[in-house]
Amino acid sequence: MGWVTTEHPTREELDACVQCGLCLPVCPTFRLTGRETASPRGRLHAMSAVGEGVVEVDEVFAGLLDFCLGCRACEPVCPGLVPYGRALEGARAEIAEQVPGRKRLRRWQTTTILGSRAALRLGSLGLRIGQKLGLLRLTPARYRRITSGLRKLGGRGQPTLGHAGGSGEAGTVGLLAGCVQDEWFRPVNRTAVTLLEMAGHRVEVPRSQTCCGALAAHDGKAGAAHVFAGQNEEAFERYDMVVATAAGCSAHLAGYEGLGSSAADITVAVARAIDDGRLPVSEVDRGEMVIQDPCHLRHAQRVVDEPRRILEAAGFRPVEIDPVALCCGAAGVYTMAQPEASETLGNQKADQVRSSGVTRVASANPGCEMQLRSHLGDDYEVAHPIEWYLAALEEDGRGDD
Repeated sequence: MGWVTTEHPTREELDACVQCGLCLPVCPTFRLTGRETASPRGRLHAMSAVGEGVVEVDEVFAGLLDFCLGCRACEPVCPGLVPYGRALEGARAEIAEQVPGRKRLRRWQTTTILGSRAALRLGSLGLRIGQKLGLLRLTPARYRRITSGLRKLGGRGQPTLGHAGGSGEAGTVGLLAGCVQDEWFRPVNRTAVTLLEMAGHRVEVPRSQTCCGALAAHDGKAGAAHVFAGQNEEAFERYDMVVATAAGCSAHLAGYEGLGSSAADITVAVARAIDDGRLPVSEVDRGEMVIQDPCHLRHAQRVVDEPRRILEAAGFRPVEIDPVALCCGAAGVYTMAQPEASETLGNQKADQVRSSGVTRVASANPGCEMQLRSHLGDDYEVAHPIEWYLAALEEDGRGDD
């Protein structure tokens, strides 16, 4: 049958792969298995076979792509500049169309639930009660790793949705509250608002926004992802800069046709303000801090230096743990979809942190943070780089500068 949707990988995208194999050493699933079919090169070959009518879009083809984390570590090392992430999403959209009934619950979660503020609030209330009563230990095994990595949901403060404030001397910023981000990681959003306003921005968090659509797109629900994108493009069209506090969200925003050039990750916005002298630099030596690179920050957006500059401005000395920056195994819903591979990768990342001898960790993505916390345990403190930075300024008495 071949391709049947307009989302499919194009001939140009697939032909850009020169089969050189430079992607193999940086691919987590190839390193786990040694199988060609578990590599970017192998998956692109399978996509080409579908496009040429050699194989069908079926459960076998779907299984090959399900095992992919979508970390996009292959993109920076690719001499052919293959847009692997785009091709992967296109192929998964074909699977959603041609293999009906697959993973209906998961697709309902990544579209209907994430697009509903009421459903998210209700679900988060249930989680908060479960945490308080100690009931989350009864969670089904496939969800237990996620719930064990959650932050404490009590005492999060007020939602940032609807916030508007700041001088605006440095321009007006629209903040993407996110779906689970403002429910489960609200302190990160509140920290972002504080720092952006300290840097001279007016910060607004429009109520008309919705989920960025990243998880829907990664899961093949292209239609829902486009709907989310359209709503957000309308909500954020008048801002000088649109900022997201989760690396996965900022990477997806950068791909919006109407917002791409104005979208930025919060680490980029804060590092820029530090470099421009609009945010202060601490003179206190606070010791070492492990830095973990989220895949959609390092590989998808090529943002590497900015989180490190933020930590250095806070007085920390960043400690590198992985020169290849392999995926931690969180990867959106991968923890539920491929629990064994996710567990192995999570353990590998946790072992890298432990081997450093440092118990403070900075990670700029919620899924990575949860994966790290669930594998490291209570002896380690994991937070967003901007949270470490603001806490340092407040220790210095400069949090209100």
